[in-house]
Amino acid sequence: MLVVETISKVRRAHLVQGKPIKAISRELKLSRKVIRKILRSGATSFEYERTVQPLPKIGAVKDALDELLAANEARPSRERLTLMRIFEALRSQGYAGGYDAVRRYARSWRAARSTSVAAAYVPLSFAPGEAYQFDWSHELVVLGGTTVKVKVAHVRLCHSRMPFVRAYPRESQEMVFDAHDRAFTFFKGTCTRGIYDNMKTAVETVFVGKERAYNRRFLQMCGHYLVEPVACTPAAGWEKGRSRTRSAWCASASSHRVSGPAATTS
Repeated sequence: MLVVETISKVRRAHLVQGKPIKAISRELKLSRKVIRKILRSGATSFEYERTVQPLPKIGAVKDALDELLAANEARPSRERLTLMRIFEALRSQGYAGGYDAVRRYARSWRAARSTSVAAAYVPLSFAPGEAYQFDWSHELVVLGGTTVKVKVAHVRLCHSRMPFVRAYPRESQEMVFDAHDRAFTFFKGTCTRGIYDNMKTAVETVFVGKERAYNRRFLQMCGHYLVEPVACTPAAGWEKGRSRTRSAWCASASSHRVSGPAATTS
């Protein structure tokens, strides 16, 4: 490929110094065809773009690599293999190329897949009084002139999206119970189901699917209020149906009075 400096020398030699093509060819050791191309095009640079990637090493194992990448993509995020592990699996199938070629191909494979496959979720709907969701957030407040971090309990009705927000110094189980008691008093009733993340104050063991081993005291609270606890799948917050981002929770908290032992702000 011609470099910019060579193109500049050819153009100056012919257009400024008036040298013929034959003399320029002899001086710069370029073919006359190349010199004519530079002068006739008027371009100051030329770039080469490969239209077809030959993949000399990957080509022989392309189908096997596609299968490995597709199978790996179908696994849960925590169980997925690294590209190094996939590279080692290809080596066992006779691949003689390097890791960088596998990495580049996997990147292009994911890019092509992301444009053709989009994740879709069915919106959830809830009847009045059917369910609520409970979550925590961490907020910075000023207490007595000192900035401290407080834990804010959020209880939100899934049908009407009415929120209850209360601040606490910690996320202890006693404060979980207090937040529920005050929220149900505020709502003047309870729902039939409560939707939770897998917080340690409620869930002791996460099994496959929706099975959970709940904390004994947490189950006592749910039994008292006749609430059926439902835990979301890890890393699948959309299962709440009305799940909101932290910033949205904060906006909700700012529009409603935040009560609690840590709520006196200045």
